[in-house]
Amino acid sequence: MKFTENYNDREKNEGDKPSRKKPMYPVSDGLRVYLKSHGREVHLPVSYSNLLHYTWSVPLKDKNGHFTAWEKVSYDSRDWEYLRDGLVKIYAILKTEGDFSFISHLDVARVDYCTFGNSHPFRIRIVNKFNDNYDHYYIKIADASRIYGLELEHILSPNRVTFFTDQNTLVEEHIPGIPGDIFAAQMLNAPETNQIRLAKEFVKFNERCFVRLLGDMRSYNFIINITPDIEDYQYRVRSIDFDQQSYEGRKNLYLPQFFKENFPFVDLALRLLNKESILQYQAEERTLITFRLATARYRIKDLLDNMHLDTIAPVAKVEQLKKELNEYMQTTAYDKCKSMGDVVKTHMNQTLRSNLKLVKRNVGKRKR
Repeated sequence: MKFTENYNDREKNEGDKPSRKKPMYPVSDGLRVYLKSHGREVHLPVSYSNLLHYTWSVPLKDKNGHFTAWEKVSYDSRDWEYLRDGLVKIYAILKTEGDFSFISHLDVARVDYCTFGNSHPFRIRIVNKFNDNYDHYYIKIADASRIYGLELEHILSPNRVTFFTDQNTLVEEHIPGIPGDIFAAQMLNAPETNQIRLAKEFVKFNERCFVRLLGDMRSYNFIINITPDIEDYQYRVRSIDFDQQSYEGRKNLYLPQFFKENFPFVDLALRLLNKESILQYQAEERTLITFRLATARYRIKDLLDNMHLDTIAPVAKVEQLKKELNEYMQTTAYDKCKSMGDVVKTHMNQTLRSNLKLVKRNVGKRKR
């Protein structure tokens, strides 16, 4: 990945924008079998369609009094008891594998609805009645491309993701962290921020997104976790939006470095890291992805076999991405791809080829 050279061409890529409205793709029979075999498909007491029957809503403000993209919704009292009980049980399914022994002290503090973006999620706030501590999770429509994105994140990234499906309903845990746009505006230049470590992590995040073709990683679609370390802090950039997994036709939409919203992070990397350091961090990330791939090789094969058969992007976008990746990677390997799943598999082989050879060689040496 030519991080520096590519970003110097950013002005001619200003027109690269993700699709305004991505369609929802249904969960195929093959993907459903995969979800069941890996513990992702469970019976949920409340469905996405149940939550659509709210009676009224009011705009929601943040703690500073500014309107957000969310609305607080309310339900008829006859429906609320059923929904409340089911939503608490879903939280228990997410957190304790369905152990309901502790749910008597939990309650639903609020249900929020967002009409911004593609997935139109409901956000559920669960509160502990003893100490007022709260947590969130999300209920969405089960979109196949998003599910593939969640699974690839779980398998190939350093982050584990908890989610479940039940027919047309998708339940996701809340991923805590500071939204990238807020971090850039409020914390990027704070005295305690280790900018070099943050720049390193953004380079690695950029690499992770490109290898598995996760698109639309603008600053408000990822969060930053801060971990105190010896004498300083470590940073982790995490995706929180997977709607644009392998959907777009433009190669640059899979590279966070090209989005104008991410300019503060890219500028940081270009100012503080030299070319050799950037290449080192990219190589480190590809090596880590390769080890995860080798460890979960049967699961990833099962996933990509289903992805190969599924339609998760228009044919025109598949053809466009094949052409652009062929040109960028200086190969014709993508010509044989028939679906977006084929493109993802081929792209992983192309970007990780040298790393896969090293891993296989080192494993062979250990066996001898």
